[in-house]
Amino acid sequence: MVIISTTHSIENTPMMGSYMEELIRQAGINPKIVDIEADLANCINGPMFRERFPGRYLDIGIAEQSLASISAGLSAVGMVPFCHSFASFASRRMCDQNYISVAYSQNNVKIIGSDPAISAGENGGTHQANEDLAIMRPIAGITIMEPTDNTMMRWAVSKAANTFGVFYIRVQRNGNVQIYEEESVFEVGKANVIRGGSDVTIIAIGNLMVKTSLEAADKLEINGVSARVVDMFCLKPIDRDMIATCASETGAIVTAENHSIVGGLGSAVAEVLCEEFCAVPMKRIGIPDRFGEVGQPDELQKVMGMTADDIVAAAKKVISAKK
Repeated sequence: MVIISTTHSIENTPMMGSYMEELIRQAGINPKIVDIEADLANCINGPMFRERFPGRYLDIGIAEQSLASISAGLSAVGMVPFCHSFASFASRRMCDQNYISVAYSQNNVKIIGSDPAISAGENGGTHQANEDLAIMRPIAGITIMEPTDNTMMRWAVSKAANTFGVFYIRVQRNGNVQIYEEESVFEVGKANVIRGGSDVTIIAIGNLMVKTSLEAADKLEINGVSARVVDMFCLKPIDRDMIATCASETGAIVTAENHSIVGGLGSAVAEVLCEEFCAVPMKRIGIPDRFGEVGQPDELQKVMGMTADDIVAAAKKVISAKK
């Protein structure tokens, strides 16, 4: 098990900036890459791509099902489309087209879902994709990643651009804490241990909940609890070996995600624990079985029970249960 060298600092560049910068860099290398938007280009710096490659940029307006279908068609003639919308639309509204036109037809499409779950904040429950991972995860052969910071975001875009197949990349637009050193190396399907620990493992995904999990580990340390923190940035394929190893070595698991506790990271980890015969106490931190509401992300984090204190409480419960 390798513990990744990390740095935890506020980063001024939003992750959407790193996404577009790397997409433009990849497009400069590969003339087949195209950017397709559905009226939300300004939310992810799309005009930067349009200015650089006007002939390879298309904004189709508010027509998300067509976004998936047009992307599939472009892939069928040899292009490499990156299609973007809010995560709520990229998953719920595009569901059938993602399944049939994109994945079932074995096209090479990269689906970008921005502002997932409580990251959508004041856009409210209709725009908070609390269930996008649950919708996308059953699609056969899809690769699902939620980059943790700018370093990983650049890697994820590069990996998707240079790997044939369907990718779903969750993009947190605002707020960013830098976790990884610039020289960090990542691998699809392999999680990273970003903090060592022996009493409990916190498995997290996404910048918001990885940051919160590290805060929780600090709080637990003050109370004499050694918490391991694992960044499960790649949800599919998931790192089964890492989950089994952490269950064996720490004997207790807490998952933390900016997503419903139904069908996302917590569900995926529970599946692995059952199938690998790892009978350990486990708690899921995330959005409970309810709809979203209007509020700032930090406010919603408290409402949904997703704070560092909530993770601390869950960790103490699973540690107590293993005794």
